[in-house]
Amino acid sequence: MRSSNILYTEHFVTTAARCQANGHRSGILWLTGLSASGKTTLAFELDRLLFQKGWRTFVLDGDNIRHGLCADLGFSAEDRAENIRRIGEVAKLFAQAGCIVITAFISPYRADRDRVRAIAGDLFHEVHIAAPLAVCEARDPKGLYGKARRGEIHAFTGISAPYEEPLEPELVLDTSMTDINQSLQSLLAYVSAQFTLDY
Repeated sequence: MRSSNILYTEHFVTTAARCQANGHRSGILWLTGLSASGKTTLAFELDRLLFQKGWRTFVLDGDNIRHGLCADLGFSAEDRAENIRRIGEVAKLFAQAGCIVITAFISPYRADRDRVRAIAGDLFHEVHIAAPLAVCEARDPKGLYGKARRGEIHAFTGISAPYEEPLEPELVLDTSMTDINQSLQSLLAYVSAQFTLDY
């Protein structure tokens, strides 16, 4: 039963002040797409490049989160929803601390992504890594699609569970049409336009 004695405590240091100190705006870059679409590669490459510029960034990756924060969750629709809710709350905290949070999660359901948008408000930027299923399955670096086709993985997104594409993402990158460097340059251009401070 939830306590009724929990109150929000305001920070003495505002998010705006943290962003001024960091030299850039904060926010959440929510990379969504099928397994093997390129989310993780793009997230970590973007993180590396922005960090080299002196920007405050951090990647929240699906596999990494499921080793810790969400280790108690499975892959039912309910558990997926809770997984994304927790990540959304954590990502918001990072953004409020002045960071650019780069997330790499399949997050297959629109309702779950919309819930994070509602949690984070203007901090949320949805980036659809839009490689088609056939391309992702041909890549299959972890062998997951093969296992799913053989029935060894149940409720696998794109095979035995749905992926609901974003309807109005802030950015779409089709990694079947461009190589990793071109996609990364598009991401960097978006970040520069959205997160550079106007002095």
